[in-house]
Amino acid sequence: MLKTTIASALILFGGVANAQIAPQPALQVQHPQSTLFTDIVNSEGTLIAVGKHGTVVTSTDGETWQQAKVPVQSLLTAVTSLGSDKSWACGHDSSILFSSDHGQTWQIQQYLPQQQKPCLDIEFVDANTGFAIGAYGMFYQTNDGGQSWKKRFIDDFVHPDDKEYLQGLKEDDPQAYEEETKFILPHFNRLLIHEGHLYLAGEMGLVAYSEDMGKSWQRLDEFYPGSFFSVAPYGNEQVVVAGLRGNAFIANSEELEFSQIDVPVKATINSIVNFNGSLYLLANSGFLFSYDNGQVKRSQLSSGHAILSAVTFKNKLVLATEKGLKIWEAKK
Repeated sequence: MLKTTIASALILFGGVANAQIAPQPALQVQHPQSTLFTDIVNSEGTLIAVGKHGTVVTSTDGETWQQAKVPVQSLLTAVTSLGSDKSWACGHDSSILFSSDHGQTWQIQQYLPQQQKPCLDIEFVDANTGFAIGAYGMFYQTNDGGQSWKKRFIDDFVHPDDKEYLQGLKEDDPQAYEEETKFILPHFNRLLIHEGHLYLAGEMGLVAYSEDMGKSWQRLDEFYPGSFFSVAPYGNEQVVVAGLRGNAFIANSEELEFSQIDVPVKATINSIVNFNGSLYLLANSGFLFSYDNGQVKRSQLSSGHAILSAVTFKNKLVLATEKGLKIWEAKK
């Protein structure tokens, strides 16, 4: 939710972004680990966290953090690693960054502030094939490790009544078609690659899947009208989606018939992580909801800071929160 709120602010005040087109390197600060962080991954034992003003920090122990050299000051919203030295991050200004040294240094693969669309998630199938998604149906794909990114318009999500109109516009007036399709789709908030399938969660109850690596998509019938901010596997055979006001749903990954998880607090869920055999739903107001065998237990940070993401590390969770990085252990 916090990621999407910030993304909306960028769109509303897009004129400010256009005033400064050239990317500026992130400022080096004294306590970089204490700012807003939106995502975190484990890259072969090195933690990489991304966040506000292009801040990226790395750690090998979860306690001490070093700030990386980053060529943009854009808010970074997502980071992914292949379990190798290769990592990618994305964020505002449609920025996509690449690192080949476990997040120590970064290079720009894409930077398009004039589009006024933030990238909200990035995932890779392998070292070549990756996807970056974001606001208003943003969808980019690469087949060369990010050396080039190709923009795609997912017309599978266009209302049938509008498809014929858009096709005619594309043929008769390509420029008008580009303008018409800029903001017609909902926000794509989170992408999951699991067991050869892609799963997409987004605005206005959007849940969709692809069985051919994104070439075509099937949108599920709406089972909740609000926005989803996370989608994650639970074991090998189930998928969980979660979002606004504590709404979370679980389904068999084959049938995709979702049933609601009874979350005890209406706190927006930003991310989902598997930890110690349970599924943890990470939420605003510092809530962590653990789901196991149909039962939900809740914990809460004493600070009440929103948790935007987390990663397992040495039998602990390292949390990315609105006020920095924190280590959390489940109470026994």
